[in-house]
Amino acid sequence: MTTIEIAPTISPLTVPSSLDDEDASDFRAYADLNRQICDESVGLPDLAPDAAQLLAGWQDGTDTVHTGFVVRRGDEIVGMITIDYAQEEDAHAAEVDLMVPERYWGQGVEDALLALAETEARAHGRSLVQIWSLHRPIEKERMLAPRTGWGRIPAIPLSDLLEARGYELEQVERNSEFDLRADPAPLRAARLAAESAAGEDYRVLQWMAPTPAELRPGYAAILARLSTDAPSGDMDFVAEVWDADRVERRERRLTGAGQALSIVAVQHIPTGDIVAYNELLIGADRTGVTHQFGTLVSSAHRGRRLGALVKTVNLLHWREVMPRSSTVSTFNAEENRPMLSINEALGFVPVSYSGAWQKRL
Repeated sequence: MTTIEIAPTISPLTVPSSLDDEDASDFRAYADLNRQICDESVGLPDLAPDAAQLLAGWQDGTDTVHTGFVVRRGDEIVGMITIDYAQEEDAHAAEVDLMVPERYWGQGVEDALLALAETEARAHGRSLVQIWSLHRPIEKERMLAPRTGWGRIPAIPLSDLLEARGYELEQVERNSEFDLRADPAPLRAARLAAESAAGEDYRVLQWMAPTPAELRPGYAAILARLSTDAPSGDMDFVAEVWDADRVERRERRLTGAGQALSIVAVQHIPTGDIVAYNELLIGADRTGVTHQFGTLVSSAHRGRRLGALVKTVNLLHWREVMPRSSTVSTFNAEENRPMLSINEALGFVPVSYSGAWQKRL
């Protein structure tokens, strides 16, 4: 009997107006595949947002343009890739997410998609491609060290592919989890110690999104610093441009599908500047995993325990307003020892790692 091999086809990912639309099936499949890849890679499907959470960002290309492609064999989806383009004038990177299930890996799908991403990046005037890999916290015979020199990750098929295509492992990030149901006494003690260390020149602000209009300019200023002040090795990130309108757009995207976002910030009283912040986000399912988004202390105000202050205040507040969520998940660069030290002292434990890769075209 002769077996006819069905050649794969690649088509753009359709962005529907609504997940109930007839053309929304591929977008829903994209969200499902994203969770599947996180599950297969590290056993943590909740690292990925659901389709409703993703859709708002894809529909608004003001700050980042999202594109994607779907690979099929016949009617079956065998892989996808997304390519994101920051819209700052001097942005020259394309950020890529490659999603090929284990059962289809090694059949050429991943190679074709990554080659397509590089071609698309060039066509969009981008000179480099950035991509992230997920890794279990295990030791293997072949361990990879980033150019920062901090952290190691076990080799996996995706990292083998990236090395073969000339990508450099620039940085390793640690994914840690915190048990929200643990005894809160250590959190309370850490908060008191941080308040004492901060002194009288700083005060804590806390709000649930949307950010009040009077706080948006100051919040925008500290959000902008995340792209320049957070440790990123030699990853070539553009300095993001933020204003009050961008804060409003971002929060519409983050909360548009029923999510809740809590922000704790520290204001420097003599200047009125917001100099530290921490964010916690949960989806419409309030029993799900909470994701810690940004955490930053302005470089001029470090050494005063402000990072510990914003984290402990937000975690204690979150226990009250989201009592059904059991876990907080966060990512930190391995070289960001001050922030990791805070996390470890509070009880965060490593559960996975990610590798940040980059290739100049």
